[in-house]
Amino acid sequence: MADLINLRRARKDRDRKAKAGRAAENRVNFGRTAAERQRQSAESDSRQRLLDGKRLDDRDADRTDG
Repeated sequence: MADLINLRRARKDRDRKAKAGRAAENRVNFGRTAAERQRQSAESDSRQRLLDGKRLDDRDADRTDG
């Protein structure tokens, strides 16, 4: 004879596993410390300033053409 399964309990177990999976993903995505977020922000700002410093303006392009 087959084993009896409490469907309510099985559904709750399934939902708990799904919720635990989403929580694990969120910990990876959003679980950074304040120092890590500040460091990443500083690196991003530094890269952006570097790129802005090397950007050619329209005036610079006119002068180099001739």
